[in-house]
Amino acid sequence: MSVVMTFRIALRALSRNKMRTALTMLGMIIGVAAVITMVALGNGAQQTIEDQIQSAGTNVIIVNAGNWTVGGVRQGQGMSNTLTEEDAAAIRSQIAGAQFIAEGVSTSAQIVAGNQNWFTRIQGTNIDLPLIRSWNTEQGTFFTPADVNSSAKVCVLGTTVRNMLFGETVDPTGQVIRVRNQPFKVLGVMASKGQAAMGDDQDDTIFAPFTTVQKKLRGITYVNNITVSAVSASQIKKVADDITTLLRTRHKIQPGDPDDFMVRTLEDIAAIRTEATKTMTALLASIAGVSLIVGGIGIMNIMLVSVTERTREIGLRLAIGARGRDVLLQFLVEAVVLSLLGGFIGIGLGFGVSRGLTQFLEWPTSVSVDAVAVAFGFAAATGVFFGFYPARKASALDPIEALRYE
Repeated sequence: MSVVMTFRIALRALSRNKMRTALTMLGMIIGVAAVITMVALGNGAQQTIEDQIQSAGTNVIIVNAGNWTVGGVRQGQGMSNTLTEEDAAAIRSQIAGAQFIAEGVSTSAQIVAGNQNWFTRIQGTNIDLPLIRSWNTEQGTFFTPADVNSSAKVCVLGTTVRNMLFGETVDPTGQVIRVRNQPFKVLGVMASKGQAAMGDDQDDTIFAPFTTVQKKLRGITYVNNITVSAVSASQIKKVADDITTLLRTRHKIQPGDPDDFMVRTLEDIAAIRTEATKTMTALLASIAGVSLIVGGIGIMNIMLVSVTERTREIGLRLAIGARGRDVLLQFLVEAVVLSLLGGFIGIGLGFGVSRGLTQFLEWPTSVSVDAVAVAFGFAAATGVFFGFYPARKASALDPIEALRYE
């Protein structure tokens, strides 16, 4: 019997019980759609993480104060006061691969402008930060080296702060805001940056010279962190290692003793979050894959029922000359058609659900070709696997006994 004829007979047999065929495919449809949707959600989350990490800057290395032990008690990140402006100057002059360096001192305060107020972060930094983070000004300008050296009371607003204090269409350049009852002149507004890798709003901040934040707002002489940009991505690890060696020497840390600072790269942070996302995606896809197995069991169940219902038909075909392999192929084709048709519909449903999640719930999704191929291939394999036993059973029927069957 030709393959075309086998397919025609299989399709005709499936069309006799349209409702049963549709319900049988439902498990496969849901399984394939669930796998594609779960993987799309995972890929979307991973892409979002990568975009957020990239938005924080290129080739970035962050040196945080921390790991400070006092009386056997280990303090957390930012608790150490041993990271200084002189450390940043040493990195600037002694680390060949360090291109830009920005000292960082941060605090939070209620900001007042006219009759409006807003609680936000004040980040003390220097003129290299916009270069490190590829962050331009939307209105006005950033502060100058002279402002840093003189501890000038000037600042640049993030767009969220600008919107809350002045309105979205207002240019606040030249206006005066009050930070802890001290007047600060607004020099400009940074372009919108969006959400950070850890979920914070990067635009909900104010930038000021780090010397100003040190002396006028916090009354300290140390810095909380130093942000460094390596010359190239290939030199990130070397620069990070060189910074660690330099700071251990400057801080007189003995061999074997823990650092009183932390050196991290954005690639490290991205790798940790991406690995966690991949694990969660694999878990969700595995759970969704269970429905494919359930769908396969449903196909096997229906095919066994079909064999029982069509026993006399099988006996008649065998009696007039059909071979056992022809019967086996017919029922196997029916099972595979159920799986593949369900797989095709499931792929379409998976694409639709993924797009719906993005459009209506604003969840990032990204449907990958690999996920579609794996889901479709698994659907085909499920049809063959669970359809073989009923097909084998049908082909092994004795023609005489089958014709006697009532």
